[in-house]
Formats: sequence, structure tokens, C-alpha cells
Amino acid sequence: MNYAFVFYILGWVLILEGAFMSLPCITSIIYQEKSGIWFLLVALVSALAGFLLIRKKPKNSQFFAKEGFAVVGLSWILMSLVGALPFTLSKEIPNYVDAVFETASGFTTTGASILADVEALSHTALLWRSFTHWIGGMGVFVFLLAVLPMVGGYNMHLMRAESPGPSVGKLVPKVKESAKILYMIYFSMTVAEMVLLIIARMPVFDAICISFGTAGTGGFGIRGDSCASYNAVCQWIITIFMALFGINFNFYFFILRKKFKDAFSIEEVRWYVALILMSTALITFNTWRYHEGFEEALRTAAFQVSSIITTTGFGTTDFNLWPSFSKTLLLILMLTGACAGSTGGGLKISRFIIWWKSIKNELEVFVHPRSVKAVEMDGKTIERDTVKAVSVYMVVFLLVYIISVLFLSLDKFDLVTNFTAVLATINNIGPGLGEVGPCGAYTNLSYFSKIVLIFDMLAGRLELYPILLLLTPGVWKKH
Repeated sequence: MNYAFVFYILGWVLILEGAFMSLPCITSIIYQEKSGIWFLLVALVSALAGFLLIRKKPKNSQFFAKEGFAVVGLSWILMSLVGALPFTLSKEIPNYVDAVFETASGFTTTGASILADVEALSHTALLWRSFTHWIGGMGVFVFLLAVLPMVGGYNMHLMRAESPGPSVGKLVPKVKESAKILYMIYFSMTVAEMVLLIIARMPVFDAICISFGTAGTGGFGIRGDSCASYNAVCQWIITIFMALFGINFNFYFFILRKKFKDAFSIEEVRWYVALILMSTALITFNTWRYHEGFEEALRTAAFQVSSIITTTGFGTTDFNLWPSFSKTLLLILMLTGACAGSTGGGLKISRFIIWWKSIKNELEVFVHPRSVKAVEMDGKTIERDTVKAVSVYMVVFLLVYIISVLFLSLDKFDLVTNFTAVLATINNIGPGLGEVGPCGAYTNLSYFSKIVLIFDMLAGRLELYPILLLLTPGVWKKH
């Protein structure tokens, strides 16, 4: 482990987090709120600590995959711990464990909240909650790679460790240019949603916070009813943008380059769109009787399907009250998640495609023992190592999931609550069922359970390995 370089990169992360806190500081000036003082103080201390760590660039620039995974895991933990301090210091979330839960939920774009009354928070705190979604959506290292020539030829290790999905490739030959393109698309889509929501008569502050939450597929609402009290046009805009942010960003890159055939030939995107349309149709007809007319039923179903499959977590209704068929469909969508290379969470559509095709191939071997058929996706053969990695990931996911549910069972809640609380946090969704449903919160869980779920949120956002590797002694051997 190259400790000097790890601390060097952590220094840049602290500087960046301090810079990001300037936005809630500006918000406190606009709304004349005293809580901004604590954000300013933490921002200055964070930036100062960062400058102390980067004052001397390490001589040893060797930086391998294990350093990349380790520093990404450490950075996200550090960001959550530092980002929680203003909440506690300002007394808006007095308990530090609760504040870390809320902040980790923000950065990991989970949207699970311990707040029973979110409207009691200041505008400054609400803005920071939502902004953490936007920061975490694309990833802090993608931003760093876009603006800083940090680690030369080794920066792909950072991008692979932070970006969600079975594999990460470069859009263009240089990683730095790829990062710039990703953030250009991300920023443009966020601004577009803000403008449309304002045109649809959503208050400006609400439009900014909701757009941050949609872009990062996070789901922190700033009203007690999440998005239910916004007008129908606003709900449709949010629905569409949730779905758009769940698409593999390679799709938008091809569109920008006018490679329309390449864009629409991405198999994962076609499955994703088909799954949204099919699930929306089924839930619309299954829940029609709960609504006043077809449009409301369609809008509510489309909103919840987009929210759950992209792991955003916004809500316009209490789907706890829906029929079992609709709730079961939503649970399936919680597992599948969005596309790889998007800001969405979950296991990713691409993994399910690979699993499905692998199963088909295995069944064909039983019928034709001598046949040899490779798994293909987008017209290209998937390497055996990739297929193996996808299968191993599922096993690791199940192990972490089972152990987490076992730990939560020590608490006093029912199996449905424990089962969906872990599923909703490790897949970065937010609301589950039971006590942690769309109209509930994670307030009453014990501190031990909250720490377990913080671990799950971080592990789920970083695709498990960066966090799990931190628990592996061999990673910390100095080279």
C-alpha cells in the first residue's frame, strides 16, 4: 500500500468537500440562517486539513488497483464523517450517528432518512442534504479526474472503483476527457430539469433541491410528503428525468456524437426501457381502483416505477397500501436497479442480462453437450472472466445482505421491515416496506442497526469491493 499517495488523494477529497460546502454557506446568506456559520467553519477546517495533506506530492507514484479501491472506500467514509459535522454542530441533527446516517445516505444517493419532520430543517441544511446527492451521483473522483491531473496514467483505477456497473470503459482515449464529458452531460441534464420544473411553477428552491435529488437518483425530499404535493406536470417531469438519469451515460455520449445506431443498439438500455413500460402498465391496471381516473393511476405508477428502478426513492403515494402484486413488482425493481454507467443503484440491468444468457447457455449444454456458445451482449462476446465476476458479485452481495438482515433482526422490528431496510440501503433506494416505508423513516432503529445500514449504503454505492477490501489485512501491507 502506497500510504503517502493515499493520504495525498484524501487531501484533495477534503479540499473538494470544503469547496462544495460553499453552496450551503451561500444559501444561509440568502435566507439569513445562522446554521451557515457551522458549514463555513467545517469547510475551512476541511480545506485546511486537505492542504496540509497535499503540501508535498509523494515521490513514489506507484498506484495500483488495490490503492484505487482502498482510497475510494476511505474517501467516501471520510466525506460522510466530515459532511455530517455541520448537522450536529448546528443542532439540526443533534446525534452524530444520525447525522452520519443522513449524510452517508445523501452521498451514496440512497435517500433513506432518520428525520421524522424534514420540514423542520433550515434551507441551508435542506440544500446540503440534496446537494450531497448530486455530488455522489456521478462521483467525487469523476469530478476530481475532470479538473485535476492527479495520478497520471493510474487514474483509471479510481474511476473503476467508484463507477457503478460490471465494467467501466473510457468514452475517449483519455480518462480526464471522459470525466469531463460525463460531467458536462450530468450538469446539462440537471439544469434542464431545474428550468422545466420552474416553468411548471415549482418554487425555485424546491426545483433546485429536487433536481439535485433526481440527477443523483437520491430521493431526499424537502417536504413531508416527498413529491405528492407538487402539481401533475411537475410529477411527470420528475418521472421522466428519473428514468433518463437511470440510463447508461454511454447512450448520451453516442447521441452527442450523432452515433444514433450505436446508441439505440445498447441492449441494456432496451431492456431497461421495456422493463419500465411493462411494470408501469401492470401496476397502473392493478392499482386503478385506488385513484381518481386513469391519468392519476398512470402518473402514480410511472412515478413509483421510475423512482424504484432508478433507486431514486421519491414518492407521491404510500405504496405500502397497494395490492401485493404491485408491491412484489416494486421489490423486483429494487433488485434489478438501473443501467450500469448511470447514476442509479441496484444490481444493474446488465448483470441480469448476463445471468439470463449464462443460464440459457447452460441449459443448451444439457440438450447439446458438445455445443460451445459464448455469452454475447451488444453484438460482442462477453469474456469468461467478466461472466465469472458477475456471478461472484452476486454471491458476495447475498452474503453481505444475509449478514446485514441477521444483524438487524437483533432489533425489535418485523421481518418485512428488516428485509426491505437492508434491500433499500444496499441498493441505494431509500424507502422500503413496513416501518421504513415511503411514509415512515429509519428514526426508531437502534444505533447498531443504523451503523450496519451506513455500511450497506456505502458498500452498495461502491459495488461492495472498495468497502470490503478495507477489512482485508493484506491490503494494508506497505510496498
